[in-house]
Amino acid sequence: MTFTSALARDARDVFRTDLDATQRSALLSWLGFAGTFTAVRGITYSIKEGKGPFGNLSVGGEHLHHYMWGIGMVSGVGGLAVHGEDRHRRHPAVAVSYGAGLALIVDEFALLLDLKDVYWAKQGRISVDLGVAGIAVTGTYFAALPLVRALRRRRAESRQSDRRR
Repeated sequence: MTFTSALARDARDVFRTDLDATQRSALLSWLGFAGTFTAVRGITYSIKEGKGPFGNLSVGGEHLHHYMWGIGMVSGVGGLAVHGEDRHRRHPAVAVSYGAGLALIVDEFALLLDLKDVYWAKQGRISVDLGVAGIAVTGTYFAALPLVRALRRRRAESRQSDRRR
């Protein structure tokens, strides 16, 4: 077995056994957010520079901003959360869709805040800052999760041993 396949197997096992359903959904949402935010930034940069196969999407001469797709995705996930069956709400695709939709919105937060197309202006930096901050804070949480669990386990074991004395 190669190192990569062993690592993937171990990660899958930890995902399934060490994380509860809520933590798995949160992790998948974070991965959806981080991946989408990064991809959208790369695609929009390539459009601005006129490189690559991508171009702006317009209907009737009006540019369709990607926050619209994000609002649609988050609304769909919200509808499923309110009206869907539990097995559908807990599906991994729902968590990833939520994270991806949120990234599409956050990436154009400055536009929504100013109601002006400031995507490439200095004011547009707020969208990048919010996206990177969200990725960093959530990633830090997941990086610290094993430490927090170990500390909780030790405290519980310590309490049990104190009770036995």
